[in-house]
Amino acid sequence: MPQGAEPPSAEGPPRHALLTLPNLITLARLVMVPLTIWLVVQHRLDLAFLVFLAAGISDALDGWLARALKARSVVGAMLDPLADKALLVSVYVTLAVIGVLPDWLAILVVFRDVMILGGLMLLWVLGLRPTIRPLAISKINTFAQLALAGLVLFTEGFGVPLGPSVRVLIFATAITTVGSLLAYVGAASGQLRGHG
Repeated sequence: MPQGAEPPSAEGPPRHALLTLPNLITLARLVMVPLTIWLVVQHRLDLAFLVFLAAGISDALDGWLARALKARSVVGAMLDPLADKALLVSVYVTLAVIGVLPDWLAILVVFRDVMILGGLMLLWVLGLRPTIRPLAISKINTFAQLALAGLVLFTEGFGVPLGPSVRVLIFATAITTVGSLLAYVGAASGQLRGHG
C-alpha cells in the first residue's frame, strides 16, 4: 500500500461512490423509463406492465443490497427517488395521453411533485435545510399511485376486467395525492414560521 494511503474501509464503498451494485441497478431502472414510455405510446401495455414490474422488483433489490453489502451512498440516496418518480410520472402522463387514465389525474400527480420540489428549493434559497423524510400520507399516496399504474397496465395490457377496482383506485390516488401535497405544504409553512 502506498505511503499515506488510507486502508480500505470495512464498511463498504465510499459514501460518494457511483459504481456500486445497488447504484447500477438503480441506473438500470432509470433506463427503463424511456422504454416504458415507448411501450405505452405503442399501446404495448402488456410489455409495459412487465417492465414496470421489473422496475418494482429492482427497487426492492437495490435497497436490500445497499443494506446487505453496506453499500449505501449519497449518489444512491439521490438516484433512487429520482428513478422512482421519473418512472411513475412518465407512466401517468403517457397513460393519460393515450386515454387510459384521466388527464386531470396525471396533471394532479405532476403538480404535486412540482409543488413539493419548488417548496424545497424555496426553503433552500431562504437558507433553511429542510429534513427530507416521507410523511405517512405520502407513503400511502406512493402505494396508491404504484398500485393504480400497475393495475391499469395489467388490465389494459392483458384484457383482464377487474370491475370497479380501477375507479376506486383512481379516487384513492386523487385523494391521497391532494392530502400529501397539503401535508407537505403544512410542514413547509411550519418551518417558515419557525425561521421567521
